[in-house]
Amino acid sequence: MREHRYLIVGGGPAGLQLSYYLQRQGADYLTLERAAEPGEFFRTYPRHRRLISLNKVHTDSTEPEIRLRWDWNSLLNDSPELLFPKFSDEYFPSADDLVRYLAEFQRVHGLNVRYDSQVTRITKDGDRFTATTSDGTVHRAECLIVATGWTLPYVPPIPGIELATGYETMDVDPAGYAGQRVLIIGKGNSAFETASALLPKASMIHLASRRPLKLAWNTKHPGHVRGHYGALLDSYQFKTLHSVLDCTVDRIERVGGRFRAHITYTHAEGETAVMDYDRVLRCTGFRMDTSLFDEACRPEMVRDGRMPGLRPDWQSVNVDNLYFAGTIAQDRDVQHASSPFIDGFRYNLRTFTRMLRERYESVPMPRADAPATPTGLAALMLDRVNWSSALWTQFEYLCDAYVRTPGGFTHYEDLPEDYAVERFAGEPHWYTLALRWGRDEYGDVFAIERRPRPEVAAESAFIHPVIRRYRGAELVEELHLLEDLLAEWRRPDRHVEPLEAFLTRDLVIGGS
Repeated sequence: MREHRYLIVGGGPAGLQLSYYLQRQGADYLTLERAAEPGEFFRTYPRHRRLISLNKVHTDSTEPEIRLRWDWNSLLNDSPELLFPKFSDEYFPSADDLVRYLAEFQRVHGLNVRYDSQVTRITKDGDRFTATTSDGTVHRAECLIVATGWTLPYVPPIPGIELATGYETMDVDPAGYAGQRVLIIGKGNSAFETASALLPKASMIHLASRRPLKLAWNTKHPGHVRGHYGALLDSYQFKTLHSVLDCTVDRIERVGGRFRAHITYTHAEGETAVMDYDRVLRCTGFRMDTSLFDEACRPEMVRDGRMPGLRPDWQSVNVDNLYFAGTIAQDRDVQHASSPFIDGFRYNLRTFTRMLRERYESVPMPRADAPATPTGLAALMLDRVNWSSALWTQFEYLCDAYVRTPGGFTHYEDLPEDYAVERFAGEPHWYTLALRWGRDEYGDVFAIERRPRPEVAAESAFIHPVIRRYRGAELVEELHLLEDLLAEWRRPDRHVEPLEAFLTRDLVIGGS
């Protein structure tokens, strides 16, 4: 029996990042990883080995914090040599480079990760979790953090779906699909990755799912379909027989040497169709495996059972002291900010470590004094939005909080806003500062009509600073600052003066 305060299950990017933070704080932790090395998921996925996470090596800025805004693969750490651009200069890098990077991160920092330690059972006895590994070792912990990532494919409940070949096992050589009719179930990035690879070979490709296609340039979410898969959409619109179908796949059956799909179109008054294909590929994403949990501590799942339901502090909604980290910990901002990706959860985990230390070790959450003068507070707020990569990447999710005190303000950095609302519900006067996208009521995302005047800054469509004032948990008012092409919010007439004017009036109204 081995006892630790924190036990992390999973040694991928999230497990390594959290291990780094806890080790740096001198915390009592152990991380268990089933594979022999870190990054097991990325040894297989994506199947065509090209990441969709950007690696913008060349920028105008020499400031490391600013450069992280466009470095989507680095884990946060104090070594300038342990940043991903040192391992690849490709804009869309190879997954093999990420595997190599994660191994080096572990080696340099000597994190307390035990490899070849597959957790086979998790139970809870009173206030302690017990994790048993495949070699029979039993580990106990007060706090359990699951960072396993996606471990199982998500298989939709379609009759005959077992006839489809899964993304995880499909042949990735396009030559094997030459002249064939291919149905791909799914319209996410894995489906488009697959279809793009087959485009020069297959005679016909249909991508099908019941929900409409979501393009990242419309939704602003990096997990939706990315622009570099546009060749397939061109082929659809240019009538080459490749198609993107909004439909329900009612059933799949084998007829002779082919596969027959029965579908019902979503936007065609219930029209049905029957089509034959040479291949059916299932590219419907992944889900978390809950089979290792004892029934008494099994987490409640959401989103078609794919991921755990979370409280604002990343704790399970139904099991106390059970937390989740990394790509599976996205329930609070699903399909919104970047929590499923390294460039998002690396900041979540920095804040999460602070939460853990406060709850389990009575170490207060980091905070700083902030001035109560409108000029001083405005300068601090603008410094933060012009510098922080956390607020930039985790837009509309992480925020800074400024809580009114008798002598000024107390400043907290990088809190989930729903957590801040819960934490400061008893405070009569406090602010959040975050970067947010604006209106989305426009026809063409590349031809947005703008009114670049401070008084209508709330109409800004691009990412821009938003300051909200709360009275307890009630949102009282908010101020938008104008968008800026280069994301530099320092112009006196557009940013500084409107913010100072808002704070001057608001501090008086708020009872300062």
